[in-house]
Amino acid sequence: MALKLKVTLVRSPIHREQSQKDTVRGLGLRRLHHSRVLDDTPSIRGMIRKIQHLVAVEPADE
Repeated sequence: MALKLKVTLVRSPIHREQSQKDTVRGLGLRRLHHSRVLDDTPSIRGMIRKIQHLVAVEPADE
């Protein structure tokens, strides 16, 4: 079974570079404290690394 990550937006992307805003949207995060459960893949890890100062990441229970 593939590992899952729970990604939560904890800081606003306002006043950030457009590429960081696009990355937040690409992960499916729309508003503060919104969470998504995503597959743990290298591409998702790279997106998380780019906006690590805006999100909280934890293993998902699923």
